[in-house]
Amino acid sequence: MKIIPHGAAREVTGSCHELQVETKDGLKRILLDCGLFQGKRREAVEKNARFPFDPAKDIDAVVLSHAHMDHVGRIPLLYKQGYRGTVYCTFATMDLADVMLQDSGYIHEKDEEFFCKHLPKDMLSCEGPLYTQQDATECMEIFEGRNYNEWIDIVPGVQAKFLEAGHIVGAAMVVLEIQEKDREKRTIGFSADLGRSMLPIIRDPAPMPPVDTLICESTYGNRTHETIENAVGQLRDVIVRTAKRGGKVLIPAFSLERTQEIVYDLHLLWDKKQIPEIPIFIDSPLASRVTEVFMQHSECYDEDMYRDFLSKAHNPFQFSLVTYTENVEESKALNDKPGPMIIMAGSGMCEAGRIRHHLKNEIQDEHSSVVAVGYM
Repeated sequence: MKIIPHGAAREVTGSCHELQVETKDGLKRILLDCGLFQGKRREAVEKNARFPFDPAKDIDAVVLSHAHMDHVGRIPLLYKQGYRGTVYCTFATMDLADVMLQDSGYIHEKDEEFFCKHLPKDMLSCEGPLYTQQDATECMEIFEGRNYNEWIDIVPGVQAKFLEAGHIVGAAMVVLEIQEKDREKRTIGFSADLGRSMLPIIRDPAPMPPVDTLICESTYGNRTHETIENAVGQLRDVIVRTAKRGGKVLIPAFSLERTQEIVYDLHLLWDKKQIPEIPIFIDSPLASRVTEVFMQHSECYDEDMYRDFLSKAHNPFQFSLVTYTENVEESKALNDKPGPMIIMAGSGMCEAGRIRHHLKNEIQDEHSSVVAVGYM
């Protein structure tokens, strides 16, 4: 057996690990994740465009941990280059991947259009987008959703099951049992991205069972996180102070998970009357689509979510103060609305998206505040 990292080794993005297993039916090659490399454009384009294998001939199966782009973002390219095996994942990850990959295809199309129009030809060749929205749509035919804690026959001699990872809705750790030809059975654990205990909405990470080999992430190794209660308390205090000044609270937030977590927190704060009655605008079409998927997968929710919301037939992501904008005109109209208010928009790191438009209009207003919640 061989384990070959093709990404997310000595770097954070581009998660893709290949297992090569000698079974009784011959050599089988399995990918654990197939994510986008992210970073400087030229370097990312070059690293993303090519695989160190032939997708059409070499890969027998893909096991997917979750729907973040650095873990799922090259599946359409894998499909485009000929892969027709199965992509195994949880049901929630499958539905989120559909939304996220469509958005990614759109971004690749628009990026290619922009750079081919504005950059000198000698700086970057225009060979078409990495993949399109159509590629993203077509690749979903090879996805197969499965439940947590259910053994799956991946290829002859290899079984896998998903365990709760506590990272985002649908995220999973993977345990693989491998029976190689003329060898003892071995067990491999793949952590992918791990969450931490007591995060809102989703269940805590499950314990990893004893394994022979562990592939484990270490992004936050040797760090102590602030408690969720303290972080939410700081958010509350900023909102209260800014509202008293009549300003706007701008919250750059990732469309997947972080936006939903903040809306959940704001809902609880409002129910407890700890924040004032001011309008909250979720100015992100992608976040709106992701939120719809969240509502379809209550099997991923924790006990607090059931107690505080579902048992009362309340939608945790919608309450009287919240409005989801539907188009560009509604987004632009927020410029002319007086504060106080809260505006949440992507992207989480202010590198793109509607948040840049709002920052441009509000950053010089001393009455307003910007709250960075990307890594709460």
